[in-house]
Amino acid sequence: MDKSLDEKITENLKFEIEHCGKRKIDIARALGIDSSSVSQYCSGRSQPTLANLSKLCNFIGISADDILEIGKDK
Repeated sequence: MDKSLDEKITENLKFEIEHCGKRKIDIARALGIDSSSVSQYCSGRSQPTLANLSKLCNFIGISADDILEIGKDK
């Protein structure tokens, strides 16, 4: 069974956040949110707003396309 879009986003966020070399607290500060929100993004309990997704991607140096899997073959 294919993963849902939310599951793919969660999986991609978790990977990128864990491998970016930045602490969750620093990511949270850059986004202007609580650090527990970043943990919730990684666990799938919540998804970032588009504005926060954009800030997060800019901060860790990736494209939102990587998180959303835009342009990838199915």
